[in-house]
Amino acid sequence: MTTALLTDHYELTMVRAALAAGTADRHSVFELFPRRLPEGRRYGVVAGVGRALEAIERFRFDAETIDFLRERGVADDATAEWLADYRFRGDVWGYPEGEVFFPGSPLVVVEGGFAEAVVLETVLLSIYNHDCAIASAASRMTAVAGERPCIEMGSRRTQERAAVAAARAAWVAGFTATSNLEAGRRWGIPTTGTAAHSFTLLHDSERDAFAAQLAALGEDTTLLVDTYDVEQAIRTGVELTSGRLGAVRLDSGDLPAVARDVRRLLDGLGATSTRIIVTSDLDEWNIAALAGAPVDGYGVGTALVTGSGHPTCGFVYKLVARGTSPDPEGPLTPVAKRSTDKISVGGRKFALRRLGEQGVAEAEVIGIGAPPVGDHDDRPLLVPLVRGGEVVGAEPLSAARERHLRSRAELPLDALRMSHGEPALETVWLGGTGEARRNPFG
Repeated sequence: MTTALLTDHYELTMVRAALAAGTADRHSVFELFPRRLPEGRRYGVVAGVGRALEAIERFRFDAETIDFLRERGVADDATAEWLADYRFRGDVWGYPEGEVFFPGSPLVVVEGGFAEAVVLETVLLSIYNHDCAIASAASRMTAVAGERPCIEMGSRRTQERAAVAAARAAWVAGFTATSNLEAGRRWGIPTTGTAAHSFTLLHDSERDAFAAQLAALGEDTTLLVDTYDVEQAIRTGVELTSGRLGAVRLDSGDLPAVARDVRRLLDGLGATSTRIIVTSDLDEWNIAALAGAPVDGYGVGTALVTGSGHPTCGFVYKLVARGTSPDPEGPLTPVAKRSTDKISVGGRKFALRRLGEQGVAEAEVIGIGAPPVGDHDDRPLLVPLVRGGEVVGAEPLSAARERHLRSRAELPLDALRMSHGEPALETVWLGGTGEARRNPFG
């Protein structure tokens, strides 16, 4: 399917006006970046890069799409002709998926003709704002969960297509599985699930329901034990499996206290290997509060797929430099927006992560107009994603997942605190000759 209409009306009216003015092909540099992190957050997580690359590849205007735009008066003859031949032919650099980011990080740099680059604004912002918000929340959850697995199960709490993207972003940030089957098919993420309360209520007794589930799924299944009476349900499940029950799930009550009681009961019945999985509107603070409880895993839904209070990252996509011709080798003039509280910084950006002697990250260094100079252990953050219109940055999702764990491990310990705080790393701005610049975002 084409992604060309996953965009705002004004992207195409700008193209139409620029074509008429003769400025549509001017060489331009756009950047997607955050001015600040969501309030209280100490770092963000890059996710959605693979989805964005697919969206760029599928950004085409077929005959049906162009007919719609002409009927609505969005495209005139000249614009329709331009759209019919459209494919992005420029270059894109960006932070690789799974990397962490901070205020001002140039997450995506898009270079090409003005018109071909500006039309990507809405779809790129849609993907990055959503997926990075989910991954940022998921990273906090997996950080406090430690070695205990987190399962994504928020499909019923968000729009159906957003649920697939959310499962993908959560996987990048360390979740071990999802309940969403389309995410499993589309992205190869492990899927899991057993039964809801309705399955127990369907049967004449809880024993009948458990027996049916065990017969179908085996003794290693997870029984939901709080439909009626938790203690009696556990006794029934242990009896039916002769103590070999795989796991029980708790979905209500004072989870730390209930989990302790359940562990004592299971051990007393000889089911010492039976795991305890907890659900029930968990977020990172609930997971942190359960750190001392005898819990073996977490199922997380609503808080995860809504970004745990921050459903968007507030990214913007701004023109930061332009030429006077289509020549990519021609001189570029920095341009910037000066609106109150919505400023941008002119000039193309480059970024590196400054690391200390022990490998701990110390700063996000952004060079304006020229790459900042690093030492032997600093690492550049921008990688090529699209070159001459061809995707070059596609990679397995497992690579993004591994990268995130490495990137998060570099951060100072304060970055993983659950209390609200300032960004874990300072963003250092350098001019083209290496001189320090004032933080433009305060």
